[in-house]
Amino acid sequence: MEAKFFRFLKIVGVGFRARTEVEGRQLFLKLGYSHEIEFAVPPAVRVFCFKPNIICCTGIDKQRVHQFAGAVRSCKPPEVYKGKGILYIDEVVKKKQGKKSK
Repeated sequence: MEAKFFRFLKIVGVGFRARTEVEGRQLFLKLGYSHEIEFAVPPAVRVFCFKPNIICCTGIDKQRVHQFAGAVRSCKPPEVYKGKGILYIDEVVKKKQGKKSK
């Protein structure tokens, strides 16, 4: 299988991590919820975790790779106040200023 398309995701946040099992066929995410989120990876996509906070989605079908990466990102999209969440590696999150105290 020749892997052509890649999508890298970065997990930002204390205690947030990812791991893969069954040769990149299952993805488990710990994102600060009370449970672990489990993803079954579609057949056209492979998933690797280089570090606990870097996920690589790869495959020959661009649409399926990007769709899966989008589904993973939608679990915890980056939030604008602290910048935590799952973001694409080349994505820049514009941070907002919090409430001003008097």
